[in-house]
Amino acid sequence: MVSVMSKEAERAELHKTIWRIANELRGSVDGWDFKAYVLGMLFYRFISENLTAYLNEQERQAGNPDFDYEELSDEEAEYGMAETVNEKGFFVFPSDLFANVRKRARHDQNLNETLSQVFVNIEASAQGTASEDKFKGLFDDLDVNSNKLGPTVAKRNERLVRLLDAIGDLNLGMYTDQAIDAFGDAYEYLMTMYASSAGKSGGEFFTPQEVSELLARIAVVGKTEVSKVYEVFHTDWIQICGAYGPTV
Repeated sequence: MVSVMSKEAERAELHKTIWRIANELRGSVDGWDFKAYVLGMLFYRFISENLTAYLNEQERQAGNPDFDYEELSDEEAEYGMAETVNEKGFFVFPSDLFANVRKRARHDQNLNETLSQVFVNIEASAQGTASEDKFKGLFDDLDVNSNKLGPTVAKRNERLVRLLDAIGDLNLGMYTDQAIDAFGDAYEYLMTMYASSAGKSGGEFFTPQEVSELLARIAVVGKTEVSKVYEVFHTDWIQICGAYGPTV
């Protein structure tokens, strides 16, 4: 009982922190409009950590215990790009990873353009693959050049730095420790709160966790082995989190 209560308390604290950050960062931007920035950055962090964890595990199984994809050069990473895309359906160069972009963010006067190019690169990595449709236009709503973020490039970049730091500081656990639950829970909570504050029904924009779990259970009835299960009626971000999350 103590562990269950502790977990719920941690989740409640995480929810409070996420919502406080979302409200503090948006400034004068309408919450419903700003959701794309918070959710988009959360998703960007997710796929970065997803890919890093996957490649690190592959290398360690191959006998390279000190391998860290974050520290690899883009030139070195490119050698394994085709195989990685074939396995994961997308690719992120080390310099484009959320953690590495965040490290350079405060000193990057062209941060908005850097992020814009990162998103283009991620979407382009899926071209010609089975996952192309899922990644095409994925970051269109995360307009880092929008005046909504600020009247000048400097102001926009200042807010983007704060957003990267806020999302990066969230305690979502290690990806390899079933972090998909934490990412998914954070995403669902934000969608619910944004919908509620905008006078909308969360169910219009995403499928509640309980429904998704029921659908997944129905899908695996009678099966002894399943690679992955995800619900095709979610938003693209949820589709990809499910498709490239831990094996069900």
